Amino acid sequence: MLNNDILRRVRYALDINDSAMIKIFGHSGMVVTRNQVCNWLSRDDNPDFVKCTDLEFVAFLNGLIVDLRGPKDDSRVEPEVRLTKNIIFKKLRIALNLKAEDILEIMNLADFTLSKHELSSLFRKPTHKHYRECNDQTLRRFLKGVQLKYRPRVEE
Repeated sequence: MLNNDILRRVRYALDINDSAMIKIFGHSGMVVTRNQVCNWLSRDDNPDFVKCTDLEFVAFLNGLIVDLRGPKDDSRVEPEVRLTKNIIFKKLRIALNLKAEDILEIMNLADFTLSKHELSSLFRKPTHKHYRECNDQTLRRFLKGVQLKYRPRVEE
């Protein structure tokens, strides 16, 4: 999954408009324009499509944490240079203030079964012997569950 795909899905699931997106990026110290946001959110086959770099995407995720949870008292967080799906999943968990039970419930909404042990292995350090890499399907299902939980269904 590209950062752009995840950005698009998070924006839709949490119903975030362009102005709010600009504000979220601003929380992490990155100044972006509406045009940049629109280019990141456009589809791959659109001529205006611009790939969202790890640095830009981590700025969004860190800004989302600040936007949803408030600023931390201590100093500004240093952004990761290279993002993995595990880091993305962890930052979304922090931003949405989810506990393991909440995540498992969200995964069940998306018809995806995950044990508590499997879930905890996704949030361990890569050097830990029980660390497991998060795959596209797991992250995709989590985002689908977030959408089902936080965004009212249009068809109802």
